[in-house]
Amino acid sequence: MTTHGKLGEHDVLRVGFGAMQLEHGDPADAVKVLHRAVELGVDHLDTAQFYGPGTVNDLIKTALHPYAESLRIVTKVGAVTHPTERLVAAQKPAELRAQVEANLTALGTDHLAVVNLRRADQPPGITATGDQAVDLDSQLAELIALRDAGKIGGIGLSHVSLAQLRQARPAGIVCVQNLYNVLTRDHEDVLAECAAQGIAWVPFFPLGSAFDGFPSVAGHPVVVAQAERLGITPAQAGLAWLLGHSPTTLLIPGTRDLGHLAENVAVARIELDQEATAALDALA
Repeated sequence: MTTHGKLGEHDVLRVGFGAMQLEHGDPADAVKVLHRAVELGVDHLDTAQFYGPGTVNDLIKTALHPYAESLRIVTKVGAVTHPTERLVAAQKPAELRAQVEANLTALGTDHLAVVNLRRADQPPGITATGDQAVDLDSQLAELIALRDAGKIGGIGLSHVSLAQLRQARPAGIVCVQNLYNVLTRDHEDVLAECAAQGIAWVPFFPLGSAFDGFPSVAGHPVVVAQAERLGITPAQAGLAWLLGHSPTTLLIPGTRDLGHLAENVAVARIELDQEATAALDALA
């Protein structure tokens, strides 16, 4: 199994870092985690201005600016924080542009490797209603203009259907972020399309979620048993299954713990044996 994969035109370690969790906890510890991630070879960093809001991007800038030329910073647009709700949809093209600019300013950079458009058509999470129900083509046109201006390198999609991915492909989509893990495989069709087209597949909630209805991968007895047999952690088993399931997969697990960070990055070099793969395949 190869340790590196393609994110658009860039070769990156197949295990990156999702920074969302850094909005909770001690800022000094967050800076240490970011420093250590880069030391361990992480070169794909996933963030958003609505994480915090703004806190996570501020921490990234504090820890890593000026950025190494090899570091690919990826952000997400399509939502903003709200005084009474955690997040609300912000899907209009002008809002997408404003969010890109806010990310650039907060991070202290003039270029983002990839910007993911987080669609809001269906649960879980935010859903768009009223004038926020914006057609995909108009959103892509705005992101293409930002790409043409050199502000973003690649366009990604998040929370999309197979039909939406196919509709968007002429825009030059480099990655898709959808909910997916060994226990929740509703988007297998989207993954298959990504694999066929050479588009990076970046699953979110790769180990489940604390949100209702998303079981913990690391707590599943089959995952636990196979991990024990192989001498790895259940989280490592769940993440390694994702890497083995499709060569187009890139991971962005998040953590605030230095020990968990090291375990996550080590997954880039863990390959499950046939017994473990078959056992976890059967959990679908």
